[in-house]
Amino acid sequence: MKTKALYAGSFDPLTLGHLDIIERAANLFDQVVIGVVVNLEKKTMFTFEERMEMIKEATAHLENVTVDMCDGLLADFVNKNKFNVVVRGLRGMSDFDSEQQMAQLHRYLYENNTETVFLMADSKYAFISSTMAKQVISLGGRGENLVPPCVLEKMKGRLNK
Repeated sequence: MKTKALYAGSFDPLTLGHLDIIERAANLFDQVVIGVVVNLEKKTMFTFEERMEMIKEATAHLENVTVDMCDGLLADFVNKNKFNVVVRGLRGMSDFDSEQQMAQLHRYLYENNTETVFLMADSKYAFISSTMAKQVISLGGRGENLVPPCVLEKMKGRLNK
């Protein structure tokens, strides 16, 4: 059986931690879809289309990775697209608590015995969050160790730094 995995998030912006999880998932599963979540109520730095393009550019070296729009209930997207795995990244214990609750809820909503797989963040990326990256770069700090080069370029262009 081929494994079709989903890694979903807002990715505003995509960080090196996200990219690390994507690359590791691409080594584990036959197909990985990056589901960019659409949340009209959330104020984002980048539009949905910009986030999709940056992710495509940052993952162009991964042949088994594609990018898609994920709106509505995650479980509906998972069931409709027949994913057998949902990948979640964990930076620490605080992430685990909330992710465990979501995984348990989704267990009842997923069809086809879809499993949630947790990948621990590499220690060199465990401190990075999208919010932190935005704060550091918007205040003129260096972002080379926080986001991929294509994302940093777009962020600096947006912030005129």
